[in-house]
Amino acid sequence: MTRSILKQSFVTAAVATALVWFTAGTTRLAAQSGTSAAKAPRTADGHPDFSGVWWRGADVGGRTASGANPIAPAAGRGGTPAPTFPSLYTPAAAAKAKTLSDKDDPALGCTNTAFGTLNVSLFDVGAVGQIVQTPKFLIMLTETYNSFQIIPIDGRPHRDAIPPSNRGDGVGHWEGDTLVVDKTNFTDTSWIYAEGRVSFHSDAMHVVERYRRVDANTLEIEATVEDPKVLSKPWVVPKQTLVLAPFDQIMELACSNETQSLVEGASKQSSGKN
Repeated sequence: MTRSILKQSFVTAAVATALVWFTAGTTRLAAQSGTSAAKAPRTADGHPDFSGVWWRGADVGGRTASGANPIAPAAGRGGTPAPTFPSLYTPAAAAKAKTLSDKDDPALGCTNTAFGTLNVSLFDVGAVGQIVQTPKFLIMLTETYNSFQIIPIDGRPHRDAIPPSNRGDGVGHWEGDTLVVDKTNFTDTSWIYAEGRVSFHSDAMHVVERYRRVDANTLEIEATVEDPKVLSKPWVVPKQTLVLAPFDQIMELACSNETQSLVEGASKQSSGKN
């Protein structure tokens, strides 16, 4: 009974958020054509240009032109479930995870994830993101929760003496046409995912992402996440393939933590009945 009350409250919060995403998603048109064979555009300095709005073919609440669910979790080889960050927890971390639940999700307080609910750091909690590229920086804008990442791409090192952050400090360098982004200096107060999926990490987390624009319409992202304090081995994130959206600006989807009080209230109520 107590667990049911808590779940109902969290579902209320999730549904409220989903309705906002669905409303936004229904105003958009899913891409109707397949991957373009046109070559990827390049900037004046000769590097691939990653600028644009990227998604999986549709927003939350929609489907791609092929009918696929754009937010379905990726599968591993042979159709087996792909590894997740929590599936690689050490025994101690797994024991800690059992003490946490959906009510502990930092995202309920409008805290950004450390990586991304859909395994795409550009998306954070949502399913759409925008990249603006300049000669010195790659600027990643997240539609949901209004987060951003400013990543130098001119080969400079990580900054010294800056406080840890939810999304970490990222720097990039080029390996041919592939942009390699190295992220360190994370807080330990955010989760890898949101939506109640227990996925805490430590301040020792290190993320390496590789971005490649395959052609004018397609962006591939590979990532490896190391966290020696909580993981038994590095998490190799399933490769993500994004497509260019048929619009060139994201919208503002602000976060409200009003529903957090519902979850906290349900938690106190369930504790009083135990």
